Amino acid sequence: MEQVNSGRRARHFVWDTAETRPTEQFSYYREAICQAFMNLTPESATTSRFPATVETIRLGAGAVNRVVFPEHTVHRSRADIAASRDSCFYLNFKLAGRCRMLQGTREVSLSRGQVGIVDSDREVVLLHDRGPTLKVASFWVPAQELRNRLPGSFDFEAERVSDDPHVGHLIVETARSLNAGALRMPEEDSTRLFGVLLDLVALSLSGRARAQMMETASLADATALALRRTIQERLREQGLTVAAVAGAVGISERYVHKLLARSGTTFSDYVMERRLDGAATDLKDPALARREIGSIAFDWGFSDLSHFTKRFKQRFGCRPRDWRGQLNGDPALLSR
Repeated sequence: MEQVNSGRRARHFVWDTAETRPTEQFSYYREAICQAFMNLTPESATTSRFPATVETIRLGAGAVNRVVFPEHTVHRSRADIAASRDSCFYLNFKLAGRCRMLQGTREVSLSRGQVGIVDSDREVVLLHDRGPTLKVASFWVPAQELRNRLPGSFDFEAERVSDDPHVGHLIVETARSLNAGALRMPEEDSTRLFGVLLDLVALSLSGRARAQMMETASLADATALALRRTIQERLREQGLTVAAVAGAVGISERYVHKLLARSGTTFSDYVMERRLDGAATDLKDPALARREIGSIAFDWGFSDLSHFTKRFKQRFGCRPRDWRGQLNGDPALLSR
């Protein structure tokens, strides 16, 4: 077992079965997931090699557990529940393969990019298949952290919250961003984003009206996150419009402008800055040194080279060719 980060309260742990002998790998994996989550009973068809890693990152009172493993089955049995001191929800963001979650009368299947939730206080079976290598980012949610956001009498079995027609895409987007940035961002920021994720899940589970949802700060934060990602994914499109982005995110054009205004920018300025940043990165990429500047500009959605050059100089203080010349160590430029 490797403790990656230490301190008064360790935040980051990694377990890797490669550290053990092949015949002991599954036993090591079983111990790792019990420590990262709580009492669980995994079953595997193999008794020899079991290549797997378990990584846990603390998020305030919760955590995200990134797990990579072969096909196998995990049970949360009555004995496991009785032996556990705490209650939690497992919010699973599937990254590769498939997981079928069986709880009570429900069976919910998760494929790549989908998010589902189960209650640790009820028996559950997780069937991980369609490997050979499967991956999941499983958020360990203290039960009270979620129940505080739900009606007092609320009860449920396994649920695929990414299917929600109003906030499902925002749940996926927030889970993806939190999983990717949990170690890069300050712990207080990751903890706050974890709270946003729980707010969105609670909105989905409790089935509040769309009008009520739009009033929450967490929904606005998550929508802004989805908006920025959508713009980033479509930056290279010629003539990208507010209408196209709004349609992709599922919000109105007016709300696009409102969300960007909260960040002190406009749609056109935000798109321009991101395109210029992308072009600047490509101009300094040695692998693209032979690409014409006009071709790079066109790839980033510019249709007029002179306009691109003007805006590039305004942002970076030099012309695109001078920017590229700094990479190549052009003596005529370096001596200026």
